[in-house]
Amino acid sequence: MRTRALAALALYAALVVALPLAGLAASGAAIGPYLAFPPRTEFVPHAPFAWGPFVVLALPACGALALFALALARARPRAPRPPARAFPAWGWLGIALLAAGWLLAWSEATPPQWRRHTFTPLWLGYILVVSALSARQTGSCLLTQRTGLFFALFPASAAFWWLFEYLNQFTDNWYYLGVQAQDDLDYLVQATLPFSTVLPAVISTWWWLRHWPRVETIALTPTRLTRVAALLALAAGAASLAAIGLAPEALFAMLWLAPPLVLFGLARFVVGKSLLDSLAAGDWRPLLQPALAALVCGFFWELWNWGSLAKWHYSIPYVQALHVFEMPLLGYADYLPFGVACALVADLVSRAIGSGALWPPEDDAGAASPGKNPSAGATR
Repeated sequence: MRTRALAALALYAALVVALPLAGLAASGAAIGPYLAFPPRTEFVPHAPFAWGPFVVLALPACGALALFALALARARPRAPRPPARAFPAWGWLGIALLAAGWLLAWSEATPPQWRRHTFTPLWLGYILVVSALSARQTGSCLLTQRTGLFFALFPASAAFWWLFEYLNQFTDNWYYLGVQAQDDLDYLVQATLPFSTVLPAVISTWWWLRHWPRVETIALTPTRLTRVAALLALAAGAASLAAIGLAPEALFAMLWLAPPLVLFGLARFVVGKSLLDSLAAGDWRPLLQPALAALVCGFFWELWNWGSLAKWHYSIPYVQALHVFEMPLLGYADYLPFGVACALVADLVSRAIGSGALWPPEDDAGAASPGKNPSAGATR
């Protein structure tokens, strides 16, 4: 199982790198400029805002919101809830890091050489805070219950997000300002440190959110994800990756939709199991909960980026309007599939290090399946 999980991760990285280049070559463009590492960003103007494409692109986002609303409406919170525990002492360290990082990041009085490097301590503080909130609520969190996985997610996260930086070379949807690096190695180190916090932040937030009364019992209609469905997902994801290189202006959204499709397909075919297999029992939590967790993280990413010195800006075709912080409003929908991709990668990483499947969680054993009567004693 460990070898298969590592193979799935390696195949994912290979497909992400190779398929956009294949699409680019099919368009007749040179691939040489896209092979430089680390990939650097720059501002590239795109098609201006247009209501037609905006409405078309908003339809899937509205569908996702409707799915969440239906799942939450069908949730049946379990009662009674256990009493809250004491807030862990190490959680106060997280609060201190978060507060200090936020203050230094936004303060004009902070020396620029410090202010440019506040992202990592700020997000380390966030990770500790949400972990402490989870421990207070349930007595467990990713940090304390799956410690090996928690620390393994940091290097995995750096590699995971560098692949998105690579894909962004084709779409040019975001670029960084305020960064000062002497050379490529300096830039690589400066970028890798904050990139390493992405997966721990999303998965730790998921661990916290999944114990909220309604979120922990969201349920929808059972959906059997057969090998045919996995094959179709893998094919669609692969085609979408190629499309990023072939027609990035029109198909830029594939940057976010392709990864979860490819990861799901690879998990089913290479590993034989997927994080999303529980959908067959009507348990949509491993799909909807990490999507919600990424949206929560996305809000804070955009908030703290807004007042920072070293920051990212967006340049997105057709939807560059109605900004919330630096992000166009519709761009927040991308966090939903991104959260699913984070969960699928984290599950593969967990299997690869011998920590077992990420879902169902250990403290979920014996709990009633969402959408069923808890008194029936149904278990997964």
